[in-house]
Amino acid sequence: MANNDTIKKTITVTLLLCIVCSVVVSTAAVLLRPMQQMNQELDFKSNILAAAGLLDGEHSVDEIFESRVQNRIVDLETGTFSEDVDPANYDQWKAARDPSRSMALSSGEDIASISRRERYAEVFLVEDENGDLETVVLPVRGYGLWSTLYGFMAVEADGNTVAGLTFYEHAETPGLGGEVDNPSWKAQWEGKKIYGDNGDVQLSVIKGSVSSSDPDAEHKVDGLSGATLTSKGVDGLVHFWLGDMGFKPFLKNLREGEA
Repeated sequence: MANNDTIKKTITVTLLLCIVCSVVVSTAAVLLRPMQQMNQELDFKSNILAAAGLLDGEHSVDEIFESRVQNRIVDLETGTFSEDVDPANYDQWKAARDPSRSMALSSGEDIASISRRERYAEVFLVEDENGDLETVVLPVRGYGLWSTLYGFMAVEADGNTVAGLTFYEHAETPGLGGEVDNPSWKAQWEGKKIYGDNGDVQLSVIKGSVSSSDPDAEHKVDGLSGATLTSKGVDGLVHFWLGDMGFKPFLKNLREGEA
């Protein structure tokens, strides 16, 4: 009787099993990729709508997005809309890593710890039922404690009032820096004012809680308890993306009808 426990047969069976498993995994990955991409796009749109306060539970994300939102490209150098880039084919984060499409930031400029800033940014204009601009949703990012936080800030048509803030990707510590996802903390941002009388960014994440008696309370948001570095990271990204290196020129032009 032949011995089935030889080393040769054991290796052969192992190799065949590995090949079969590889084929199954590869096939599943290929077949599921369109669904994964669709879910990623849906999550992306959901976060844009969440920042703008448009998720209502009655209409689908695609329905709301198609009827209320249009995406445009902004030239961050001029603060104006640009037709030089097709938003349908533009990957902003990939552009930020491309030296030919982005600029290196000095240590003094890089308050969000992102190293490079792309020239063009994709923004999302939310219109009301009459077709008038209601809010503009801006992509923002900056480094926290463990990771880069990617999110959206919605600003009202006055270019100075926050309508909402949400993060869709980060790796901050759950229960600490991860509280950037806490609905009650995100709700604090609504109605806050971005710029002071001198035109500089005054909106800040402070250490501790904002006192209702603070005359400057409209420019302040509570820090995250036990997450000082994440709080500083959010504060840094807010000051960068709403400042001169970010969307400040665009918001000014938009407010004055010159975008």
